[in-house]
Amino acid sequence: MDALFKQLGSAIGVSPDQLKLITCLLVSYPLGSVFIRIPASRPSLKHLFNISITLLYFVPILNLEFALLQLLGDVLATYAVTKTVKGPRMPWIVFTIVTGHLMINHIIRAVSDVSYETFEITGPQMVLTMKLTTFAWNVYDGSRPVEDLDKWQLEKRVAKFPSLLEFLGYAFYFPGVLVGPSLEFSDYMSLVDESIFKTPAHTEQERARQRAVPAGRKRVAYRKGLFGLIYLGLFATFSPSFYYSITITDWFLKQSLLYRIIYLQACGFFERAKYYGIWTLTEGASILTGLGFTGYGPSGESRWEGAANVNVSLIEFAPNFKVLLDSWNMKTNVWLRECIYKRVTPKGKKPGFRSSMTTFAISAFWHGIAPGYYLTFICGGFIQTAGRLCRANLRPLFLPVTPASTGDPSKSPQPIPQTALKTAYDIAGIIASIMVLNYAAPPFMILTFKDSINAWRALGWYGHWMIGLCLLFFYGGGRSLLKGIQAKRLKDAGVALPEKGSVSKEDRSPAPTLPPVDSGVQHVEKKLA
Repeated sequence: MDALFKQLGSAIGVSPDQLKLITCLLVSYPLGSVFIRIPASRPSLKHLFNISITLLYFVPILNLEFALLQLLGDVLATYAVTKTVKGPRMPWIVFTIVTGHLMINHIIRAVSDVSYETFEITGPQMVLTMKLTTFAWNVYDGSRPVEDLDKWQLEKRVAKFPSLLEFLGYAFYFPGVLVGPSLEFSDYMSLVDESIFKTPAHTEQERARQRAVPAGRKRVAYRKGLFGLIYLGLFATFSPSFYYSITITDWFLKQSLLYRIIYLQACGFFERAKYYGIWTLTEGASILTGLGFTGYGPSGESRWEGAANVNVSLIEFAPNFKVLLDSWNMKTNVWLRECIYKRVTPKGKKPGFRSSMTTFAISAFWHGIAPGYYLTFICGGFIQTAGRLCRANLRPLFLPVTPASTGDPSKSPQPIPQTALKTAYDIAGIIASIMVLNYAAPPFMILTFKDSINAWRALGWYGHWMIGLCLLFFYGGGRSLLKGIQAKRLKDAGVALPEKGSVSKEDRSPAPTLPPVDSGVQHVEKKLA
């Protein structure tokens, strides 16, 4: 099969490994339609189908036999530990085993200087790490009293330990085995027994109308596939001219600073296009198997949003950095929040600095050991801090003075009117968010410390200036100044000030964690053509 991929790849200017990966993702579409036709009364057949297709991908197509054996070792080790070890130590034992193995392979890849044109074990292993560690926590939650669990833990807990075949089917669910998306064991089992499609029916007519598999699945899935190919086409067409590493070329340095900054914004979109393409393709294939069903819309149409890993419009036009992060790599966000951020927080206490820093460190190690990853994440951490300060202190000045804008949790939620001033603030937020994202991201793709610093130098350190001046203002007395202005606005308008010490629901929620790039998509080379 290698000879065929080499010949085709040479003809269209794509490396064989890239072509193999995209071929596997596209083949998953018709295979997804086969999977969903296996009756729910034959669950073993569905598990075996997943395992068989994964074998097809790893052995004859990708030639990753040893990688598959390593992944199988992680799966069997997790199964043994979760079945035999009881108590709160169990999930951390699983975490140590699978993340330790992942780190070893990250080091091997770095030491061996493996090209990013090569698709190897670390991509699928990153996905599997999320699935196995999540499963361990779900099993632990299944042994805890129900009253101790939050909503997510209650929904995802594993009260009945699975058979080995069920667990293997889950671990090697074929649409997401190569680059994600990740999923929880309870969602996989509801897909197999088709309980995922059962929605509450309040009348006999609704029950009679309800189908085992809702209509509209293929339409949504193939539209996702089309958009995925469009994104990959944009990446293949424009990435030879628009890519982050161009910031360290002689040509780039000869341009004016303003031109370089503007040019970088175009580079950012086309660099992200490959992630949009890969994740959208896998989402479509997952939907064809039935995964992602989230009920019906107001007009009775079926909705398939549960397998999404990215929301393109909310990334490219995010009104603030938090919305942007929440819309990028969403499945990994869930893993970081539910399996790291919350779990390292002592019982009875709110997540704080230690929880955030632990999550940050694990997120970085999950990626690998390249310095560029850590430069991006450190920069992202400061961006989040600046964004929260702006939202808490600056944003209220651009809102109309109403009880809903005071941040008083005792007031009932009310929609905030969209005034011209608020629109201007949102537009400024969109521009600022995408600019700091495109500034923080180049080291993630460049990887080396020296070249990453040179890239930021070529950009005039504009991101550091934006973030640094913002933090300097707020920590240098700006918070008190802005709060005083807002207090005067509220007083003049006759609106009662919130009680001292009260915080809004948003301020009480855990701080967002910077989401890493999921599932080995970074192993798709920057230039498909």
